[in-house]
Amino acid sequence: MCGIVGYIGKDKCIPIIINGLEALEYRGYDSAGIAYVLNNKVVIEKEQGRIDNLKKKLNLLEDSYLGIGHTRWATHGKPCKENSHPHQVGNITLVHNGIIENYKELKNELAEYTFKSDTDTEVVAAYIDKLCKEKKDMLEVLKILKDKLIGSYALGIIVDGLDKLFAIRKDSPLIIGVSEKGNFIASDVPAILKYTNMYYLLLNDEFAVLDYDDVIIYDSDGCVSTKNIEVFDGTFEAAMKNGYDHFMLKEIYEQPKVISDTVNEYIKDKKTFLEKMKGLEKYTAIDIVGCGSAYHVGLVGKSLITEYGKVLVNVDIASEYRYTNHIYSKKHLIILISQSGETADTLAVLRKAKKEHIDTLAIVNVVGSSIAREADKVFYIKAGPEIAVATTKAYSCQLMLLSLIAAYLGIKNKILKDDVLEEYRKVSNLLSDSLSDTKIIERIANRIYKNKDIFFLGRKIDYALAMEASLKLKEVSYLHSEAYAAGELKHGTISLIEHNTPVISIVTDDSIRLKTLSNIKEVCARGAFSIIITNKDIDDKEMYEEIIMVPKVTDLVSSVLVISKCQLLAYYVAKLNGCDIDKPRNLAKSVTVE
Repeated sequence: MCGIVGYIGKDKCIPIIINGLEALEYRGYDSAGIAYVLNNKVVIEKEQGRIDNLKKKLNLLEDSYLGIGHTRWATHGKPCKENSHPHQVGNITLVHNGIIENYKELKNELAEYTFKSDTDTEVVAAYIDKLCKEKKDMLEVLKILKDKLIGSYALGIIVDGLDKLFAIRKDSPLIIGVSEKGNFIASDVPAILKYTNMYYLLLNDEFAVLDYDDVIIYDSDGCVSTKNIEVFDGTFEAAMKNGYDHFMLKEIYEQPKVISDTVNEYIKDKKTFLEKMKGLEKYTAIDIVGCGSAYHVGLVGKSLITEYGKVLVNVDIASEYRYTNHIYSKKHLIILISQSGETADTLAVLRKAKKEHIDTLAIVNVVGSSIAREADKVFYIKAGPEIAVATTKAYSCQLMLLSLIAAYLGIKNKILKDDVLEEYRKVSNLLSDSLSDTKIIERIANRIYKNKDIFFLGRKIDYALAMEASLKLKEVSYLHSEAYAAGELKHGTISLIEHNTPVISIVTDDSIRLKTLSNIKEVCARGAFSIIITNKDIDDKEMYEEIIMVPKVTDLVSSVLVISKCQLLAYYVAKLNGCDIDKPRNLAKSVTVE
């Protein structure tokens, strides 16, 4: 979950590496560090905390043209300067994203080394140093290394005395950027977009050697690999705030466009829609798997697909699914949802499914990511770079794709007519209008931001939305928030309701509306501060102190209108509490470790 960047070329490397780290800071910000070659010696600077702390210590104009950098989300060892990357042992200096599971066993083979940190990364540096002394050939070392390391890793390596940058990866993302002025390694494309949009994807067990004007990539057998250059079609500016106070707010307001981009990719016309979705009707059972918000997307998808597709749907958390047994039917599909396409637990489920010979469909944002490459079929969302750790626009795009799957199955089952696709063409304008007025959201935020406990209620699809709304609030504001199925209140939860406890109820499903309203009355009777998000007027004014209205539309598209309100509420509550909204404590954007 850390971010790494490296450069070798004709320009001074320190500004390039720092700019790259700043673009990757969403991947981790417990500490940051840089190693660069100056006068044939490796200089290392690292600091706990944000990249700005490191930046203050550096002379950006040093005559160095080879370096590596790292921004850390702590896994092995607490966040501190000693555990920060880069790590140097002997002639080896490296940065690492991932977790080495057998580091203790490797450490037992390194009795001659003294370790300064608690990290698995320092053990890897020592192990490479030992191999270098034995083999005298870095290419041979990297061939051996991939068979010795167990776990996930993306490594950027500098060797004393060699004007080269080495890279190797397994189960952690790494790209190789190329330009006329030099070559790069990076965990993600935004780190290099200021300098180039051309790059190679490094696959599992592949390694690379970069020098000032060339890149050589080797396959897992150590043979030179011929690859096509990828070209990123986004811009660096797309990852900038563009006048918004925070990336999260910018990304909330980007939702009308990215939802339109995503939906239009699949419903340009009826023929396109049917071709894109072709074959999904053959499945009699579907498992939807994801982590965090992706899991919540799956819950919404389950509600819609079972309603219109008449298919058995299960939704599981990826970290649980991979370690449990499953009974598969002959026509079984696993849908894997991941913004980055590198989520470790979700990727492990995919590989488990492949071993079981079960069909897989990936819904991802990053083209060419591991999950996208390995799945049988891929549906890409068009969310663009999402920098804020708390997902907003990617969640909504994923939700729309699952909804389109439900619509397709509904058409095939003759439950829905083709004209339902017009509802998807309207949703962006409806969402733009919905986001244009934030007065009531800000007023509610001012009322609840000091509360320690906040509850969300809903039933059926509204409960799935309540779970995501609650997660968003706790992610960015650090307030304790829980979502409950409204019908479960009287089975224990209602004991937590006291005077002025905020209870936010989502009421959009007419089939269960009256039951949900009865549950709201129960919390009002206990003194709750009742807030209702609904698409239909409520005559009984005593049931709420605040009401947030959303347009009345088909349930296939209404969820994005509801969740955008909840995203804004989470944002304003966090802002009032002075939280670091884009980079919440202890969280990282791309979870590439278990």
